[in-house]
Amino acid sequence: MRVAAVVPNFNGARWLPACLAALRAQTRPFDELIVVDNGSADGSADGLGPDVAVVRLGRNRGFAAAANAGLRATDADWVALVNSDVELDPGWLSAMLSATGADDVASVAGKMVRLDDPGVIDDAGDFLRRDGVCEQRGRGHRDDGRWDEPGEVFSACAGAALLRRGPALAVGGFDERFFSYLEDVDLGLRLRLAGWRAVYVPAAVARHAGGGSAHLLRRPVGGWVARNTLLLVAKAFPLRWAVPVAYRQAAWLVAAARGGTLRAHLGGLAAALPLLPAMLRERAALQTRSIVPIGTVVDDRPWRGPRAGGHPRAGF
Repeated sequence: MRVAAVVPNFNGARWLPACLAALRAQTRPFDELIVVDNGSADGSADGLGPDVAVVRLGRNRGFAAAANAGLRATDADWVALVNSDVELDPGWLSAMLSATGADDVASVAGKMVRLDDPGVIDDAGDFLRRDGVCEQRGRGHRDDGRWDEPGEVFSACAGAALLRRGPALAVGGFDERFFSYLEDVDLGLRLRLAGWRAVYVPAAVARHAGGGSAHLLRRPVGGWVARNTLLLVAKAFPLRWAVPVAYRQAAWLVAAARGGTLRAHLGGLAAALPLLPAMLRERAALQTRSIVPIGTVVDDRPWRGPRAGGHPRAGF
């Protein structure tokens, strides 16, 4: 079994050296190290060493395009996608590979913690709700043992994930129209609809700085999330889930107005509008290709009240 590490990079001079050092220090070595550079202007993709293959895209085409370029640049069986601001524990790859024995597993999520405070969870596997929200399990909570149980999750956050290359490419790879944010959730959904599973391995720990190059994007993170949530639900969700989606969209508008981010939020929604017709047209084709009903893939999890994700008492 061959495993490649793919690191999408955009002006990551502050983070990339430590990221690569952690990749080189794995107890089970990677067979390939690939950096996909999105037109960095800080020299971060230069002089990385003879063991690193650099794919240069020439301009910032987004995380999704960089990840796809990395998937195409190798013939490895498995590809680890690692953000440039992530540092893997030495046993990360070995632990992740321990979960790849089942033939229907296409992605593996590990436990991501904060780089500046490893006692706080950043992501312990993702779940998608019927209002369009992606829950990052454990985010912002202390690592107190609640997320130490391995098991199945909806998808793996691409900040530090292991993907079976063949199935990822077979379902179309990352949708480059998403550019950045939620492109991993969209891919995870298509993999699940095609019959593949995602699993969570808490022993595989990655430390994430968070927002490594987000401040360099042309739109605030909240705007990207608003935009891409709309694209995701238009592309895949059935009309019968319109009520929870509308509720969440209205709640986000109120929260943005109260939090002083309404302009960024509305800008994200406006940016989604030109792509909505294409997404709606693709929905029927996606449903036709699916071998698993979306109602069994996206669980009927709470989307309002104290048990909904993001609520202080939710425990997610």
